[in-house]
Formats: sequence, structure tokens, C-alpha cells
Amino acid sequence: MQEEIENRAVNLAITMTRLTGNTIAAGIKTYLNHRSKVKNQKLAKAAEGPHGKMTVKELIGKEQGVSFIPLDDSRIREFERSARKYGVDFAVTKDKTKVPPKYTIFFKAKDADALTAIVEDYTQKQLRRKERPSLLKQLTKLKAIVAAIPNKVRNKEQEHTL
Repeated sequence: MQEEIENRAVNLAITMTRLTGNTIAAGIKTYLNHRSKVKNQKLAKAAEGPHGKMTVKELIGKEQGVSFIPLDDSRIREFERSARKYGVDFAVTKDKTKVPPKYTIFFKAKDADALTAIVEDYTQKQLRRKERPSLLKQLTKLKAIVAAIPNKVRNKEQEHTL
């Protein structure tokens, strides 16, 4: 009776080992398939070329026609954020000869519709910025209000009892 139980236990252990070995092999196979898919996706993305901000030379190298617009404002970072938001490939050049620097933004010709949306978004941000009150002015008003509040005078006295 004892020998039969031991044989069953050994058979159970052997089948569990085979099962986990097969499970591990299947898991590794699934992982390797996933890695190959990710690698293929990265290669396909790299074949398309860079996106977003790039040099003028890279932008022209895409062979899709290039357009440009001049931009006088020094807040070029906001324009770049909006362009990335809409997925436009662009290049920025700065004309240093002018006293307030003048920027020229080159973009692909097929992105003209997206660029109009970017310009609208950019101008809306500028208008909202002008409508907001200055933080320094608000701070000076609050300082004046705090200075007008009378300070409480506290007298600290300790009593000693014997």
C-alpha cells in the first residue's frame, strides 16, 4: 500500500515537471514572438524618418515640398509645443541679424491644414496670456492688503505659584 502511494506521488511529480517545462517553453516562445513584433515596428518607424522638430536639411530630404512662414514672436517654444501636439514636421531658423530676432518656420507642404490649426491655437494662447493679470501686480496688491491688517499684540506672562 505504501509503495503504491509513493509510485503515485513520483508519477504526479514527473507529470507536473513536464507540465511546467512545457509552460515555460510556451512562455518563452510567446515572449520571443512579442519581441520580434516590437523590433519590426521600430524598424518600420525608423524607415519613415524623424518626426517633429528637425533641421531644414532633413525636412527638405523628405521630398514632399517645403513651405515657410515668418514668425516675429520670441515665444517660439509655445509654437513648438503646438506643432508637436498636431504631429507636424517642422524646422526653425533664427535670423540673428535683426535686433529682435526673427524666426522662420519651415514645414511640409502637406501639413498646411494642420499648420493653420497650430497658428490658431498659438494665437488663442497669446490672447489668453494678455487677458490674465500680471502675477507681480497681484502680489503687490496682496502685500498692501496684508500690510493694512493690524497685528495682534500678545503679552506672554508666566505666573509662578509656590
